[in-house]
Amino acid sequence: MIDNRLAFCYALQSFGILTEVNEMQQQTVKRASFLRRGLGRLWDVKEIGIIVPTLVYGVIVQLINPVFFTPLNLANLLRQTGFVLIPALGMTFVLIAAGIDLSVGSVMGLGGVVAGFCMVNFGLPIWISILVTLVFGLLIGFVNGAFITRFNIPPMIMTLGMMYIARGAVFVATKGLPIYPIPKAFQAIEQGTFLSMPTIISICLVLCVLFHIVLTRTTFGRSVYAIGGNSEAAKLSGISTRRVTVRVYAICGLMAAMAGVLMSARLGSAQPSAGEGYEMNVIAACIIGGTSTFGGRGTVLGTAIGALFMSVLSNSMTLMKVDVYYQKLVIGAVLIAAVILDQYKREMDKKRIK
Repeated sequence: MIDNRLAFCYALQSFGILTEVNEMQQQTVKRASFLRRGLGRLWDVKEIGIIVPTLVYGVIVQLINPVFFTPLNLANLLRQTGFVLIPALGMTFVLIAAGIDLSVGSVMGLGGVVAGFCMVNFGLPIWISILVTLVFGLLIGFVNGAFITRFNIPPMIMTLGMMYIARGAVFVATKGLPIYPIPKAFQAIEQGTFLSMPTIISICLVLCVLFHIVLTRTTFGRSVYAIGGNSEAAKLSGISTRRVTVRVYAICGLMAAMAGVLMSARLGSAQPSAGEGYEMNVIAACIIGGTSTFGGRGTVLGTAIGALFMSVLSNSMTLMKVDVYYQKLVIGAVLIAAVILDQYKREMDKKRIK
């Protein structure tokens, strides 16, 4: 269409009717340049690699099962995302700092049980029970970080041990039985709405903004990236790597305990099996969202999109009546693919630097 217009303009110019062809050419070039710049900026968005597949997959699922985009299912989907996203925010800090925490699922279960014990067995007020639970999660994360840095224990080994300790403590305390009845006011924390959204989504939005600011606008956040990028260089630049490492694990434990509190409020009881297997979903959400398993790279937005993708994947397979065992197989395959993609990105970055 543009070429035809230009040809017509040239014809008019040859008859002396039009003398502004050059200006039209310049305008056409400017528009094309603007479009290229816009597409280039969109392509440069780090999270575009997961945003597009999530949207495309959602559309495909909707075509297969029209129930997917109904308000009720979307509300359930967002709630499901919240239970993954909250601990994943803490895990993002840990992974950026070149660590890993396999205990988050067990800490989630322990958090719900601690809150349940405080309210049901000890009769403590709801807000005190929640505060005790959050402090408990913070201390577990602190112990993880302190042992890793003080005794040079590999993060995977230390947190794997803590995973078994926390889960064992849950079953010892509960004898494998759920704790109930949970007060209605406590259940309303998660089952209610805030600003026309499920409460857990409102909490997630606030946490995402807060964590993004901390990660990108504070000295602590820059230190986390520095440690993950090159720990020795971070030390030489004056960063206390031990202190920062302990803090990121403490944050991760805190977020896991918070997710456990919200999960028990959602279920209406403190279930000993709550959070089982969540560590893999949390880690997968971070890696799929672009957080590197080798440290030094990751964003809060990427983690949020990764958590949404994991929930969309699980929710869609449930709607399509895929057997639960096959669901685990698919999630495992997605995790492996995400790690392979992360490794590929690192190799490409090295080649660009060279």
